Amino acid sequence: MSEHPARPDDPLASKSTAWSGRFDEPVADFVLRYTASVAFDRRLAFADIECSLAHAAMLQECGIISADDVADIQRGLQSVREEIEQGRFEWKLELEDVHLNIEKRLTDLVGDAGKRLHTGRSRNDQVATDTRLWLRGEIDRIVCCIDGLQHALVELAERHAATVMPGFTHMQVAQPVTFGHHLLAYAEMFERDRQRLLDTRKRVNCLPLGAAALAGTTYPINRALVAQKLGFESIAENSLDAVSDRDFAIEFCAAAALVMTHLSRLAEELVIWMSPRYAFIRLPDRYTTGSSIMPQKRNPDVPELARGKTGRVTGHLIALLTVMKGQPLAYNKDNQEDKEALFDTVDTVADTLRAFSEMLPGIEVDAEAMRSAAEEGYSTATDLADYLVRKGVAFRDAHEAVARAVKFAASAGVPLSKVSLAELQTHSSAIGEDVFDSLSIDQSVAARNHPGGTAPQRVHAQVAVWRQRLADRLRPVAAGPSLGAYKGALTTQHRR
Repeated sequence: MSEHPARPDDPLASKSTAWSGRFDEPVADFVLRYTASVAFDRRLAFADIECSLAHAAMLQECGIISADDVADIQRGLQSVREEIEQGRFEWKLELEDVHLNIEKRLTDLVGDAGKRLHTGRSRNDQVATDTRLWLRGEIDRIVCCIDGLQHALVELAERHAATVMPGFTHMQVAQPVTFGHHLLAYAEMFERDRQRLLDTRKRVNCLPLGAAALAGTTYPINRALVAQKLGFESIAENSLDAVSDRDFAIEFCAAAALVMTHLSRLAEELVIWMSPRYAFIRLPDRYTTGSSIMPQKRNPDVPELARGKTGRVTGHLIALLTVMKGQPLAYNKDNQEDKEALFDTVDTVADTLRAFSEMLPGIEVDAEAMRSAAEEGYSTATDLADYLVRKGVAFRDAHEAVARAVKFAASAGVPLSKVSLAELQTHSSAIGEDVFDSLSIDQSVAARNHPGGTAPQRVHAQVAVWRQRLADRLRPVAAGPSLGAYKGALTTQHRR
């Protein structure tokens, strides 16, 4: 079919768009700019096309539109897709949003068949479907990014399974731990984040299409067929709920805020460890910047910015909760405000995960600086107390004896391991010549050789578990709507 020009009686050809027959004057230019969303919701274009293709196929199978119409719609939408991919598509503000822009161009290309596409649906259920379809893919991509970060953490942990560093509570030296054990703590945090996102995906993957504006449609549609074609696991069971709630977006933003919170904690530690006061690590030059006035500076800008962007994502969560809280059923224009917050959350989380995944392998660790810091903070004091308990001393009495020994060591300016046996015995008669084994930081970490402990042997064991877990995720999986295709999401173009 040849390309059809827009006709004067075409409602989509006028400034007031799809409802011009109801109004006596066009929308004011300012109101058009204020209410239009095409500047940002065009990001849903490919999801919108997929949604429309499935809808059109269903309409044909249900005998609502003809096979010729569907062939024209498919050909036209393929042309629209190519125009968008090649940057030739003309987005028009007066058409308000991604949906009307695509529908208008489709009608220009294929004529009346394009006008029949919207049969049995509304922009209300259309945008809800597009957003869920798009977000499902982005969740898959972010899950892959988490896998990449966990891989980087595991690799670095293996290299430093026996590197001793001070463990802190209240930012005070507490007990010695291994750097590998410390890094694997973050792998565990991100694993919970990953599981939360996958669980959220189940609720995202529910089809609203068929709810129409709010009450359903009188056409004999087959919603299960559309769900199957688009890979949705279920259909929304209530038409009012289907078009009016954005809790799936809010839930994603909540999970994303936790991802950023964990990234921010890691970022904070990288900033601290890079400080000359600690000098535990050195970040790769490509992830640091200099100063315009102080030539000696190497600033950890990437971790610092990640800390700052965490507030941005948390703010989006609060914004979406606020958008949703006062809306009566069913759809309201307020819901247009979900897009920019959702889009920016996805971008921020994915970009930050990528930055950390690429930065961590290049970290240089000063093992001697870490060990020296662990030695300085009396980090084996608890080990001395445990030693006394094994000698039959009640723990509270052992605690008091060690506190006195630490006080003496601090006044003498020496670590516990350098306090003489005679001096230690003045604090407890149970102390023998074998006490110095308990005051070694290497012995301290090695002794914690139980599940969840910091011993190098346990770190290596956990690294092996993580390697197998990550390898299993790369194996091919059977296709199915409940499994998704997140393995391929790593190569998905990141479109802003």
